[in-house]
Amino acid sequence: MNPSTAPQAQTGELPANILVVDDNEMNRDLLSRRLTRSGFAVSVAEDGLIALDWLDKNPCDLILLDIMMPGMSGIEVLEKIRLTRDGTLLPVIMASANDTREIIVEALRVGANDYVNKPIDFPVVLARINAQLALKRANDKVRALVEEVERRNRFIRSVFGRYLTDDVVETILDSPDGLSLGGERREISIMMADIRGFTNISARLDATEVVTLVNHFLAQMTEVIIRYGGTIDEFIGDAILALFGAPKPLENHALKAVACAIEMQTIMDEVNRLNAQAGLPQVAAGIGINSGEVVVGNIGSDKRLKYGVVGHNVNFTSRIEAHTSGGEVLVSRRTRDLCGEILQVTREIRVKPKGFDEEVELSYVGGLGGNYQLSLRRTE
Repeated sequence: MNPSTAPQAQTGELPANILVVDDNEMNRDLLSRRLTRSGFAVSVAEDGLIALDWLDKNPCDLILLDIMMPGMSGIEVLEKIRLTRDGTLLPVIMASANDTREIIVEALRVGANDYVNKPIDFPVVLARINAQLALKRANDKVRALVEEVERRNRFIRSVFGRYLTDDVVETILDSPDGLSLGGERREISIMMADIRGFTNISARLDATEVVTLVNHFLAQMTEVIIRYGGTIDEFIGDAILALFGAPKPLENHALKAVACAIEMQTIMDEVNRLNAQAGLPQVAAGIGINSGEVVVGNIGSDKRLKYGVVGHNVNFTSRIEAHTSGGEVLVSRRTRDLCGEILQVTREIRVKPKGFDEEVELSYVGGLGGNYQLSLRRTE
């Protein structure tokens, strides 16, 4: 059995496509016949321009390229090939009777995979061709594996991105310990928003109408939250719990949370336009925001994980939101301090939330100045 044909016979692969580029017709014919007998599919080109034109139209696994050719040299041909295909995609073995060190170094510098001297010793060139093709097959397999991993990751992102936010999915996929239990302490801003009077509204609707109404609200709110860099931690019925500053740190998280809340209230007009088209009642939302230290990370067990946030500041956010009416944005003292003077406050209240020993100060937002220039429609 011819040893040069053994790898292809064992693997069942199609014959490798080899292009022989040489201005000497005798050399081309001799190499073409011997390579064909060795089990390769061989094409020939008499100069560089013909070779480049052939490569644009045909698949190729390896090129045996003469250096010393009239018109366009083999080095020039190789330079053009390497503009679009590197050595792992298309191996090139250079051949020349001029075996000076400078020629060899220049060929390798431009991107040659190997070099053989003329007159060609066929067993030597055959061994080098098989070696380069074996490396190419290995690289092709690695590329295929990488593409498969990327395809699977895109699928995971597209599917789980509908259940988790993109930031959480990226954290799980990109971090080696993305699925490990545990968390970290971090100051973030927490937002809770829900439809006011939803219990009474839903009692008058059938199940399909309830889901449609909630989806109108959640879909519009989600777009705004993502636009301001927020992470939706979870949907709780008609309510949204969103984080600003986790899992990825977010500069000026309090300002962005407030700006987001104002725009969410503004876009409620679109929610109600969709409701009107579906014959559903008009709704209004209340939004509460608090800033403070929480523990963020993977919570649960080895069998069931959830990226979440825990701490008294989460509960405090829920208490703040409970004091809102439709169309209002209510923030804690810490959020107000972080926002600074550009936060426009319409009034302040002091309340004693459930579970708190003392009264706390809350502020109703009227707008946001500075670079934001957002204002909240006044409500009675």
